[in-house]
Amino acid sequence: LMQIEGRAASILSAERVALNFAGRLSGIATLTADFVAQTKGTATRITCTRKTTPGLRLVEKQAVLHGGGFNHRFSLSDAIMIKDNHIAASGSIEAAVRNAQAYLKENASPAKIEVETRTMDEVVQVIALLDDERVDTSAVSRVMLDNMSLEDMAEAVRMFAGRVETEASGNVTLETVHAIGQTGVTFVSSGALTHSVMALDVSLN
Repeated sequence: LMQIEGRAASILSAERVALNFAGRLSGIATLTADFVAQTKGTATRITCTRKTTPGLRLVEKQAVLHGGGFNHRFSLSDAIMIKDNHIAASGSIEAAVRNAQAYLKENASPAKIEVETRTMDEVVQVIALLDDERVDTSAVSRVMLDNMSLEDMAEAVRMFAGRVETEASGNVTLETVHAIGQTGVTFVSSGALTHSVMALDVSLN
């Protein structure tokens, strides 16, 4: 990877910290590259999540970029992701979207909204919301298809017809990501890129 010159005492005092960073971040970049290779020939992009090591998010997300992947949110302020708990707390997908839009308007925020769906019924609810002229859905830019079957994902992509980006999440592995990419989803997100990576074994001589 590199050659280092300096005082032996200084080099040896920093050796383990440097190798820990190099090994872990190289492992993330390598695993990301493996995922990207599995989606070759499709328009699907591999993206990481916020499931990063505390204090290391910036460098771990940079490692994903080096592996050919894309970054999702760095923090909650980058975009609003409406997940199952938010929908349950709000009472419905429509209510959750309305609450999010009210927050964005009140704070003059340009952030976009992503809605998580886990069933085809929820997909239909989002489409009905997009079709409802009474609801301003301009901020809704992406829909997550969480833990869905390949058949349902492909059908959801067809139903959205490019009106919003789609993101597949859940049960994403090197063995499944190729088939997921074949469904036509815009993104495949995987927390494993940063939370379950095998570090590269790097040494200093």
